[in-house]
Amino acid sequence: MAESVKGRRRYVSPRRQEQARQTRRSILDAARAVLIERGYGATMATIAARAGVSLETVYAVVGSKPVLVQTLIDLALAGGDEELPALERDYVRRIRAEPNAARKLGIYAAALGSIHERLAPLYLLVRAAAATHPEAAALWRTIGQRRAENMLQLAEDLAAAGGLRAGVSIEEARDVLWTMNSAEFYDLLVGQRGWSPDRFATWLAGAWQQLLLGQPPARAPLHLADR
Repeated sequence: MAESVKGRRRYVSPRRQEQARQTRRSILDAARAVLIERGYGATMATIAARAGVSLETVYAVVGSKPVLVQTLIDLALAGGDEELPALERDYVRRIRAEPNAARKLGIYAAALGSIHERLAPLYLLVRAAAATHPEAAALWRTIGQRRAENMLQLAEDLAAAGGLRAGVSIEEARDVLWTMNSAEFYDLLVGQRGWSPDRFATWLAGAWQQLLLGQPPARAPLHLADR
């Protein structure tokens, strides 16, 4: 006799869940490697072959290429195996909890030194593809707008902490933060001039503190463990 399943909880096998997570991780790892090696024009079939799955599995598990790239970006920002909304990221929580404006900028700069090691190559490949791939251009515009919105929140947070120096508006602070936190800025100093990520983070904190707060650079060391 058939048994009705209405109202009953569906059983989900932990083993199948783990297999699904591993498949997704394999696809994302393969996608990152292939895209950084070959650029945005690399085919989804190449990604599937690198991951050892079918093309249909790639689309079913992750989605189209713009969705896949956005997922890689979100993972790079979160620094783990799962995407996190901006306000749930550890460094964002710490920035918002910190009452001192100079330390807020120090925390953020230290986080960027670590984040851009993962994130900058992805941003730069999208930027390069924007001229020839309409979906990449749309993604690049979205990235820029989202960054601007996040930097507006940080600028407002700095102002609320009484940190912005006289003559610097919230909008100007947003634009300075937006410019100097970019993948292009990081690549100029770390990728092309050979700075270490730690040196970049320490310098960036000092530059922001001088430009936006009118303060000398904070002397407290920026540790990798603080990121």
